[in-house]
Amino acid sequence: MTEPELRAATRADIPDLQKIAEDTGLFPPEMLPDLLQPCLDSEDAGFWRVAVAQGAACGLCWCRPEPLTEGTWNMLALGVRTGSQGQGLGAALVADAETHLRGLAQRLLIVDTSGTTDFAGARAFYAACGYDHVATIPDYWTDGDDKVTFSKTL
Repeated sequence: MTEPELRAATRADIPDLQKIAEDTGLFPPEMLPDLLQPCLDSEDAGFWRVAVAQGAACGLCWCRPEPLTEGTWNMLALGVRTGSQGQGLGAALVADAETHLRGLAQRLLIVDTSGTTDFAGARAFYAACGYDHVATIPDYWTDGDDKVTFSKTL
């Protein structure tokens, strides 16, 4: 695979991003335009970064600032289409988001995930990307499904 282009999402990316959302189960694809629009209007609302290969977005990363904090951001979504997984795109998108935030002189990036066995791979991924497991809230998402929070100083 050739190196993907990593860049800011645009309105033209919406159909590809909806396919990623559907393929990965991140959120219902029809929600995508409403989630993306505030970030297109103002980066104060957050940003979406995309990985583009062969002319189509194949990965996404969505971050937004945490309210009432100084320089703390939350990575709300990270997804790579099934056919493009296992090629380093997720790690490249995370590194790209971190670089973008450092350029804005931000200081901390957090990410939340599930504590279930289905998300063991996600937890290992964030640890491999240099994130520290900083908190677990039992039964957060639902009974038996803990919220696991990772953070990385930028």
